[in-house]
Amino acid sequence: MTRHRSIGRRLTLLLAVVAALLSVLSWAMVTALAREATQRTQDNVLAASVTTIAETLRSEQGEVRLELPYAAFAMLGAISEDRVFYRVTANEQTLTGYGDLPSFEAGRQGRVMFHTSDYRGAAIRMAATTRVISVGDGQTPVTVTVAQTRDGAGAIASDLSQLAAFLSVAFFAVAVALSAIVAATSLRPLNEIAAAVSRRGPSDLRPVQRAAPTELVPLLSALNRLMDRLRNSIRRSEDFIAEAAHRIRTPLATVRAQAEIALRTVQGDTEKDRLRRIIRAVDESSRSAGQLLDHATVAYRTENLTRDRLDLAELAADTLAAMEPTASMRDIRLQLDGAPAPIAGDAILLESAIRNVVDNAIKYSPEDTNVILRITCTADEARLEVCDEGPGLGEEPFDSLTERFRRGANTGGIVGSGLGLTIVAEVLAAHGGRLELASSNTSERSGACVCLVLPSA
Repeated sequence: MTRHRSIGRRLTLLLAVVAALLSVLSWAMVTALAREATQRTQDNVLAASVTTIAETLRSEQGEVRLELPYAAFAMLGAISEDRVFYRVTANEQTLTGYGDLPSFEAGRQGRVMFHTSDYRGAAIRMAATTRVISVGDGQTPVTVTVAQTRDGAGAIASDLSQLAAFLSVAFFAVAVALSAIVAATSLRPLNEIAAAVSRRGPSDLRPVQRAAPTELVPLLSALNRLMDRLRNSIRRSEDFIAEAAHRIRTPLATVRAQAEIALRTVQGDTEKDRLRRIIRAVDESSRSAGQLLDHATVAYRTENLTRDRLDLAELAADTLAAMEPTASMRDIRLQLDGAPAPIAGDAILLESAIRNVVDNAIKYSPEDTNVILRITCTADEARLEVCDEGPGLGEEPFDSLTERFRRGANTGGIVGSGLGLTIVAEVLAAHGGRLELASSNTSERSGACVCLVLPSA
């Protein structure tokens, strides 16, 4: 099966990429806003300074007089340690200040204009305004220019940019963690559906009835349709097996009867041996057909299992009574030892399981031996042990004996299909019980001990 990357990882990675883009975008926006805010702050202070200086301009004795207010420069020094320059010109002649300070168009009277330039190897921000002063009989335009280096404003913007970068990284880390949580939460319904399906047994093909998000409804519907088709296909197969087994048993019985009649009439040893082999093959085929029918019945009834209150001792007694003639033909004594053991289950399936175990015990036991059934009951479980004096379970792992058509290596020469223990194990599993296999040492022969464990009612 081809392996692909996890949907949760892909979703987390996608959300992380989105968070990274948002972090970079927020850092860029905050940095731009910080630079614009510091420039506006510097411009406002420069405008206030240049306006304050311009307001001190006056005409005295036919000349323009100016008293530089300390407050105009103090407010510039309040926000940073930048250098401050100024220049006052009248009719393009410097009245005071730095004569080489760059000039620019100051605009109309009363309006403050701003300009960025370089002066003495440093970037400066300049503000200028023009005020018309009446001198003598004329009007003299006086331009006041104030400049300040931009190191302080740049430092403030850089600090804000670094803070924004730190916050963006923190935002990215939190966003990635939240993305992982969101991805896991979003995929939780899908994981719950998968867990609900995986907890089912191999024969449980009921529709999955779970609340699911809208996006998972098509998947859930497709899964239920697939399970419905699979259930119908298995049911048709089981019906076919049951019908085939039923139709095979009747002609096989006819063939066996005719072979037995022929066996009594023929005289030659070769013909008798041939007829015995035919009877043996018919018996094996008839047994296989019967167990196939039992297996089909088990597969069908486990889907609609009934839970009637039963007594395990009564079921065992009825089964022994039905199989007593078969055991008597080989002088095998069937013994039942135990008190009533209440259980809840399907009587037909449980009788089939007990019958298969007892039939195996009779089949594999030597003549003139005992098959002992012991029933014990506790508050939690009821146990039915069937012990015989046969060849035992062999050297193979006991669990492998419950596989379909699997027989032990020590069963050669004995008719069997390898479905008996499979049927028993499936019946017990459907009832919430289990099958335990062990060697029996209760007599001079080794034997086998098969234990059916069921929950007590």
